[in-house]
Amino acid sequence: MPFSSLPDLRRQRGFLSINVAKFIGLSILGLGVAGALLVVYALIFINPRLPSLDLITDYRPKVPLRIWSADKVLLGEFGEEKRSLVKLDDIPADMKNAVLAIEDYRFYEHGGIDWIGIARALVTDVLRGSASQGASTITMQVARNVFLTKEKTFSRKLYEVLLANKIEHALTKDQILEVYMNQIYLGQRAFGFAAAARTYFGKDLKDITLAEAAMLAGLPKAPSAYNPIVNPKRAHIRQQYILQRMLDVGFITQAQYDKASKEELKVRAPGSQYTVHAEYVNEMVRQMVYAQYKEDTYTQGFNVYTTVNAADQQAAYQAVRKGVMDYDRRHGYRGPEETIELPANAEDRASAIDDVMDDHPDNDDILAAVVVAASPKQIDAVLRSGDKISIKGEALRFVAAALSEKAKKDIRIAPGALIRVMQDAKQNWQVVQLPQVEAALVSVVPQDGAIRALVGGFDFTQNNFNHVTQAWRQPGSTFKPFIYSAALEKGFAPASIVNDAPVSYPAGPGQPNWEPKDDETPAGPMTVRTALQKSVNLVAIRTLDYIGVPYARDFITGTYGFDTDKVPPYLPMALGAGQTNPLQLSAAYSVFANGGYKIQPYLISQITDARGKVLSKADPLIVGNGAPRVVAERNSYIMTNLLRSVAQAGTGARSNSIGRTDLAGKTGTTNDAVDGWFAGYQHTLATVAWMGYDQPKSLGSKEFGAQLALPIWVDYMAKALKGVPQFDQPVPDGIRFIDGEPYYDNFTPNNGLVTNVGVTAGDALANFFGWTTNQTPATPANNQPAPNVPGSAPGSPGAAPGASANRPQSESARRFLDNTNQGH
Repeated sequence: MPFSSLPDLRRQRGFLSINVAKFIGLSILGLGVAGALLVVYALIFINPRLPSLDLITDYRPKVPLRIWSADKVLLGEFGEEKRSLVKLDDIPADMKNAVLAIEDYRFYEHGGIDWIGIARALVTDVLRGSASQGASTITMQVARNVFLTKEKTFSRKLYEVLLANKIEHALTKDQILEVYMNQIYLGQRAFGFAAAARTYFGKDLKDITLAEAAMLAGLPKAPSAYNPIVNPKRAHIRQQYILQRMLDVGFITQAQYDKASKEELKVRAPGSQYTVHAEYVNEMVRQMVYAQYKEDTYTQGFNVYTTVNAADQQAAYQAVRKGVMDYDRRHGYRGPEETIELPANAEDRASAIDDVMDDHPDNDDILAAVVVAASPKQIDAVLRSGDKISIKGEALRFVAAALSEKAKKDIRIAPGALIRVMQDAKQNWQVVQLPQVEAALVSVVPQDGAIRALVGGFDFTQNNFNHVTQAWRQPGSTFKPFIYSAALEKGFAPASIVNDAPVSYPAGPGQPNWEPKDDETPAGPMTVRTALQKSVNLVAIRTLDYIGVPYARDFITGTYGFDTDKVPPYLPMALGAGQTNPLQLSAAYSVFANGGYKIQPYLISQITDARGKVLSKADPLIVGNGAPRVVAERNSYIMTNLLRSVAQAGTGARSNSIGRTDLAGKTGTTNDAVDGWFAGYQHTLATVAWMGYDQPKSLGSKEFGAQLALPIWVDYMAKALKGVPQFDQPVPDGIRFIDGEPYYDNFTPNNGLVTNVGVTAGDALANFFGWTTNQTPATPANNQPAPNVPGSAPGSPGAAPGASANRPQSESARRFLDNTNQGH
């Protein structure tokens, strides 16, 4: 019968149930015994070997060298790990809540270990036959990140649990969370949420929004996968999930969620984490700090506060870039950087464009672009971002010749050409090119030497040679004011007459005479003021010949700080035949600006450690408080009076566009226009701009300092002096005005004034003012005895008898004589 078998079936099922229950019971007992043995093993063998907690109880992680402007703007960092230590109280609540919601929302409730989560993870590991990482609390993550490796093994997990327990007994919950918020790696070399906020959003942590906090909170799980710069879509999905999680656990309201989930985030582009370009400043600081602290420079969290003003520094960077690009545009298009074959297949074409882009990185606002279509009327190109742009109309004028079918292959713009583009002020695209020429600018406070702005070249990544400090070049006519400063102490004045007429100097046995020239036809007798305004070479040379080269060289190097071995002991010194660099020249012009005091440029005002303790502080010599007087105030007053004439009505007249009357300065152009300079100042700033090639060569036959460097100086000073009151220079003691011209009171017409130098009786302006011709200079105002340098006799070419010691007598000295066409 079918029903007769039912009892047997029941007996079999009961037997199976008993066996299953026994198996489960034995398994639980086995797991319990194994767990007990594991605990005993851990307590006996592992716990004593756990590392000391000093690394977190006295938490001092690697913190990079951080460089700041004088007005507390971050300029740059150096170190393997970008990190900014912040106290938990200074971390916004939204940031803390976002992290807790996604990483460990019961953080303040458990004892550091989520046992249920661990059990779940262990079961998963057994079933999968592999070790995976899960159920990690914030405390466990601190243990892992500070003390352990990233390997995924059972033994490391056990260490992690034991360390977490140890940490929970040593630190408070707030202390643990503070370590976590500062220690966790968040991509782009950023450690901790303060560094991440600056890296991804360019903000201080205290200023981030809820939406930004949620984005950052998504990074600990996978810093690369959820990096908003590299993977914006995945980062956005993760951010939305975290916002939902914050809403679910009650950390935010529905209204907060709605607002944050719709917020458009502005993530910073790679390499743009700093708002101010100060790369040359940063490198100078790094070298100076490293010289003192060695490898600790990169890990101890030093904060270096510079003298640089952030707005001035950015203005200097922009002025240099514009000046170089304007020059480059004047000298024509050189052709694409490279030309590739564009595959017909769209996917292959995109890959080829990406490959060539990798070899040609963008240069700030000068972007690489690959041409996909070109005609004389329009260029279509693709940017690194994949965006397509078109260039047409007036914007093609610069490259018109390169678009012609008759263009040479190396300059022709055709499909596949890699070109450079940038947007103009109206956001229209135009073709440009990376320049080959270099430029530099440095701006110094004349009262104490603080460097307000320094740009050592067009682009640091393209050329890290610092032309402000490392480029020793001939100063050209920017050196002439120092000749006239020395001459003032020998009896000259702005109204002194010197003959602008050809002159010939013997250069030594067997050598042709040296016959210096001007850019223009000699104009005959003229005042020193006119000569400096027009940058007349022959007048500067005659003046130097009159006062004597040895005296002038000693006076100039001793007063203005030039290196003696870089100032030639010959007459070409008057034309700037020696060597200087922009920083040294700015310090020299500061003496004019501050009334006769020598200052020492400096860049670092203060260094502190990571906790804010001052380690060192600058103690500059200040005008009126320690800075040594090196020349009489009346000398600086007259030199400023003269140099204002240059800026207002001479070769520097372009500075009038700034709309001030208290600017003074001098242009400079070396022989064959190898270097272009402008050195000038207002009472509060002395600034030098320079342009030239690294390997010296002509900048062009029609280029002068007034076209090369002066526009850079003007663009910078117009911004740097905005809002600075006009400075009316007070007349110092020892000055007399006669017919509107200033004189030393002991060197006046018919009373010791030197005039009519090199002027014969028949010259047009001889004795024009009724002054005695070629009076012998009296004792200089600095009380140094005047060398016995007689004046020119009537009818002579302007050279004093016996003055041949001032002139080159050997072939080795002839190298200085090539600089005879300097001016402007």
